[in-house]
Amino acid sequence: MDITLIRHTTPAISPGLIYGRTDVPLADSFALELAAVRAKLPGTFDVVYSSPSRRCVQLAEQLAPIVRLDERLRELNFGEWEGQTWDTIDRQASELWMQDFVNNAPPGGESMRQMNERVIDFWSELVRQPYQHVGVVTHGGVIRLLVAADRQIPLISAFTIDVIYGDVITLHQS
Repeated sequence: MDITLIRHTTPAISPGLIYGRTDVPLADSFALELAAVRAKLPGTFDVVYSSPSRRCVQLAEQLAPIVRLDERLRELNFGEWEGQTWDTIDRQASELWMQDFVNNAPPGGESMRQMNERVIDFWSELVRQPYQHVGVVTHGGVIRLLVAADRQIPLISAFTIDVIYGDVITLHQS
């Protein structure tokens, strides 16, 4: 099975906005970015899964007539920090989180380890399906976790994996 991971295109956000679960619109450049994404795709899909976030669904619906939404494909839950900017949140709390973001969660949010559990749960279920080629439209954090798992990279290093807006990465599962 080939699984093509597709990151949503550029969101229309203010610099420094914390928007893991916050539903933000896509930038006016969407049509151009959509064309660039399509050009990178290796063909058609048996099925396309998407995060329920609007920025993912809008792209997924342009790639397939039927899209299956899955909550496990959502970005990291930043809890009380959602919708704020990095310079306005409690500095002590953010420093504590940054010291061990794998195990620590933002207030009311989830840790990277918790996020990884739900993402790997999705993956484990997906690879048991009889598909040949699957598209997954999701977020940078989810893609980094899946690539890290595929390449056996430790969670602490997952954010060193470069995933830009509109990126397309295909993983092969036997």
